[in-house]
Amino acid sequence: MSSLPTQPTEAGRPARQVLEPLWLFAPNRDTQGGSAWWLDGPGPEGAGGWLIDCPAYTEANLELLRRRGEGRILLTSREGHGRVRRFQEALGWPVLVQEQEAYLLPGVQGLQPFGAELALAPGLRILWTPGPTPGASVLLAQGGALGEMAVLFCGRLLSPVAEGQAAPLRHRRSFHWGRWLRSLERLRGWLPPPGPDTPPLWLASGAGLGALRGEALIPHGWDLLQRLDLEALALQQPA
Repeated sequence: MSSLPTQPTEAGRPARQVLEPLWLFAPNRDTQGGSAWWLDGPGPEGAGGWLIDCPAYTEANLELLRRRGEGRILLTSREGHGRVRRFQEALGWPVLVQEQEAYLLPGVQGLQPFGAELALAPGLRILWTPGPTPGASVLLAQGGALGEMAVLFCGRLLSPVAEGQAAPLRHRRSFHWGRWLRSLERLRGWLPPPGPDTPPLWLASGAGLGALRGEALIPHGWDLLQRLDLEALALQQPA
């Protein structure tokens, strides 16, 4: 029997609906002000959707997630774990985490580690992108409830740095800068290239979004990734 509280101790701020199937939670102090997202699934009223990283464990957030009926939790890095055990016990949802960081969650039930890549469903794919942390990963969602658009949930791989802009930000908690840049190079080749049948790509970062000045998503994701100067970034020092 778990000793964790079954109910949150604070009301909390409600999540913000960014698109019809997409919600952004308020910054979470348990994850250094990081951002968590909910993406509706194909079932009735969004059932079968995805919680991407953990928001604060509050009444408002738990109520929204319970209304979805069912879902799964994806952790894009150890910096997004937050109070995942409490959410898992309250909701009963499985938790997907890259195998390099599964050991950090020994008390979490329904843990489902994955390796280098994982296809979850049509239009939903995960890629392991180590660098920010050993088990960092990204989720590409396209089509389905998103319609004629694609969203890359990039965790801390890319952080907002200005309106409409994102970049990798090296800091003293970073796992391995060289692997981080190699992950970005691999991501460029993994994403579908632009074309007449390719939906526009938007970025949904798991970092703090203050630099976006009220916006939630970053447009032109493919172009932004292609413009990154990885050779120059290799010289960047930790903040």
